Amino acid sequence: MLPTRGGAFRIFRLAGVDVSLHWSWFLVAALEISGRSRSYSSVAWNALEYLTLFGIVTMHEFGHALACRSVGGQANQIVLWPLGGVAYVNPPPRPGATLWSIAAGPLVNVVLLPILVLAYLGVRAAGDAVSPDLRHFAFMIAAINAVLLAFNLLPVYPLDGGQILRSLLWFWLGPAKSLMVTAIIGFVGVAGLAAWAFVERSQWMMIMTAFIGVRCWSGFQLARSMMKLAAAPRRAEYACPACRASPPAGNFWGCGKCRIFFDTFETRGSCPKCGVQFAETRCVDCGAGHPFEQWSPGGTT
Repeated sequence: MLPTRGGAFRIFRLAGVDVSLHWSWFLVAALEISGRSRSYSSVAWNALEYLTLFGIVTMHEFGHALACRSVGGQANQIVLWPLGGVAYVNPPPRPGATLWSIAAGPLVNVVLLPILVLAYLGVRAAGDAVSPDLRHFAFMIAAINAVLLAFNLLPVYPLDGGQILRSLLWFWLGPAKSLMVTAIIGFVGVAGLAAWAFVERSQWMMIMTAFIGVRCWSGFQLARSMMKLAAAPRRAEYACPACRASPPAGNFWGCGKCRIFFDTFETRGSCPKCGVQFAETRCVDCGAGHPFEQWSPGGTT
């Protein structure tokens, strides 16, 4: 339930990161701007407020992307859509690297918090020298940043707070169990958000809660798969060229053509059903792909 890259178009590129805008953003932007026309004397202020909101969201996502790169991960795309933004980050599979990649996003909002509050106080102190629209705008931007920060830090997977909790638990529980615990806690949070949305009669909160619920369920399912993978026996006769981990024995690789799962080390990198020979065999531990011939003996279990 993430914004599809196919439904987005690039608007700019900065520091090697493509920032794209999903087509649905325009539809929701028009509804939001026109629906709040009474907040200012001119609809132009509504548009400016909405654009500034997504400016803050973009900076937040750049925090994730640049932090991920700083620890050796991959991050080259950000997609903005009506419910916020998504930085497609792939940090190294280590708890510290994942923690920094996730925490850097909210840290951007933490840095912005005193700046925007001081800006509002300065505008308010100016009194009649500035327009009521500017005072309201300065207040709203400071408030929006604070709300985004507080909401993102809720310990509900997949919000940043939930992923930070998972990264901290990873140090003691490992990647699979930490995700399972975080997902279960997330279900409790989703129930709380659903109740809040019902009491407030907020359609947007209901949509957001549904999105979070689906992602939380996906995290739970992923945790189950990871725990199954962790319990699988390992093939000591092979080792990943990148991380030196021995691959598991079992049907953990999928064929994109005929959609079956199989053990690629039994078939030496080819699909047993359609016969497709894969150029690379991907490591389930570190995610790196290498030609089958490069998988050498002597891995770790």
